[in-house]
Amino acid sequence: MAYQVLARKYRPTLFSDVVGQDHVTRTLLNALAQNRIAHGYIFSGHRGIGKTTIARILASALNCRTEIGSDKRPTPEPCNACESCLEIRQGNAVDVIEIDAATNRGIDEIRELRDAARYRPSRDKYKIYILDEAHQITDAAFNALLKTLEEPPDHIIFMMATTQPEDIPQTIRSRCQHFSFHAVKLDDIVGQLRLIATAEAINADDATLSLLAEAGDGSMRDALSIMDQAIASAPLAPAAPGESTGRPVLSANEVRDLMGTVSNVIYEHILEAVSENNSADVLAIINRLLDAGNGAQQLARQFVRYLRNTTVAKITRLSSEADATGIAADLLQISPEERKRAARSAALFTEEELSRFLAIMLRTFDDLGFRQEQRFHLELGLLKLVHVQRLIPVEDLLSQLGAPPSNNPNIKPTARATSAASAPTPPTSRPAIPPSTNLSSRPERSEVERPAGPPTPSTTAKATTSEPGAPRPNSGTWEGPSSTPSGQSREAEGVAGFSTLNTSSESRGFSPGPSSAAPQKSTEGALALAEIPQPTAPAQPGPHLVPAQSPDLDALQNTIVDALAAAKGQQSASDKLADATLSTTPDTLNIHTTVSAAMLPLLLNAEAQAIIKSVLTTQNLKLRLNLIPGAPQAAAAPKPKRAAAAGSAADLAAKHPVVQQAQKLFDAEIRNVIDLREKD
Repeated sequence: MAYQVLARKYRPTLFSDVVGQDHVTRTLLNALAQNRIAHGYIFSGHRGIGKTTIARILASALNCRTEIGSDKRPTPEPCNACESCLEIRQGNAVDVIEIDAATNRGIDEIRELRDAARYRPSRDKYKIYILDEAHQITDAAFNALLKTLEEPPDHIIFMMATTQPEDIPQTIRSRCQHFSFHAVKLDDIVGQLRLIATAEAINADDATLSLLAEAGDGSMRDALSIMDQAIASAPLAPAAPGESTGRPVLSANEVRDLMGTVSNVIYEHILEAVSENNSADVLAIINRLLDAGNGAQQLARQFVRYLRNTTVAKITRLSSEADATGIAADLLQISPEERKRAARSAALFTEEELSRFLAIMLRTFDDLGFRQEQRFHLELGLLKLVHVQRLIPVEDLLSQLGAPPSNNPNIKPTARATSAASAPTPPTSRPAIPPSTNLSSRPERSEVERPAGPPTPSTTAKATTSEPGAPRPNSGTWEGPSSTPSGQSREAEGVAGFSTLNTSSESRGFSPGPSSAAPQKSTEGALALAEIPQPTAPAQPGPHLVPAQSPDLDALQNTIVDALAAAKGQQSASDKLADATLSTTPDTLNIHTTVSAAMLPLLLNAEAQAIIKSVLTTQNLKLRLNLIPGAPQAAAAPKPKRAAAAGSAADLAAKHPVVQQAQKLFDAEIRNVIDLREKD
């Protein structure tokens, strides 16, 4: 007899022999026992999982000549001994017609089938039509079959097997019983392969069988086909006593070479190099794989599968020390060794990072399908995995905008957040800046200026009494949600150097803490204008700064304007300060600007505020800075407009011929000038 491949030789002939489709076989056995036989069935699902096989078994059970309950047939299973069962198993039964719908898909073939269906079966009880790949039938052919399928003769049963049930018209599906087949689980495939290996006298360990089962991708037929090919290429072991030839020995490495894949150990090393930000090692590993003859698309496809398993291992909290159970075992249809490897790789990254990695590699795999230089695109995709870790997490950005930091344990702490606990305590007062200091140089800013820990009365931020999102009284701005719990400073949560809300109704100004960054909009799009009280400095020997009782505000304003004009990139701030109105309280310098609340932190940023504070220090004025947006609240008389400094943006704009012509035509005046030139 000619050789039969394993997929045909070990094809199930009983419902109990079918692996992984218990929900289908149980239903059909109950229907046979109760004689509840439908006239149409649709079997849909993955390739190679038993759709046509079960259709043949059902046809044998329907036309079996042995009575159910007899000694030869105690259950509704076919006896596989009568003439009808043997003919159906051999494929030459007269009353069981199996049609390849991929080639017989036209309306003429279906008309012939419909005409032949009117005649009763030649010998058996039912005339059964098995339509394989039924989704290939045209719409016109389905319409020709519709009436016969709706009201068929009592002796006709239609069985349609398809991998794409959505392509079958709904009018056909509604007239049939639809059974959706499942992909066969890895453990079921491994168990079946082990039984076949024992029956065929083949030496194969569990790792090799698991690799064959993974290559099957849920299809029993695919796994058996790959196993057949692996047996043909396997070396023979020395013959044992009583054996004419030795047994084939299957090994995992030979199976990988046969399938054109590499060990997942390689991808584990790649992810280790990615976690270490080592781009050189990543490129070196992929270079060895490509030089060995592996295809770029195959490598990308296998890496995508490995990243998917790693992501699932992270989501299900799979440990490399314990066996997978529950949802982890269901989602990870791989060998136990591969599950542990995926768990080790998952421990190196957060869930968000693995999701980004998977998205990048999926995009890379798609690009490789229509790119000329596949090697370059694969290398670029792998380098993106290294670079994507340098992106700032959204939670970190939200914390900088004043939102509460995330409590997600999967988010890695950033350097800004983790440095709060180890930062030294800053001095309680700033040294005076001598007049010779270059104000254009940007002062160095420490990441955290207050240590983390329990707040003290001198450093605790003022708590707001309004509800989050509620409008402030006598103010056009909105308060964002509170970013810290009651009694806890922002610095204690790892958000350093940010302003807190000032609930005073007298002043809605802005005064950042020491060396703070420019204030940003809150998470609700509003600006939190506030100030942080400075810590009280203990009495120390040496010169003591005493606030002036009545400082010359005009002279002070001119000094501040000149200092800002001399600084690089602060010309716009200088122009706005020239139009501002200054007033003082016993301990505060109020600057009433004409800038809106939204533009105030952009024009008078942290660097500009540092220059203003340095001017106050040089003038021996121990005053807090309070910037107030909008028009001056109480201006006695309009101030004369200060001439723009030579070479400034306002001066250049005033001298531009187009601007001068516009002033003449429209009787216009220059109000605001923003310098957008690039600075050196």
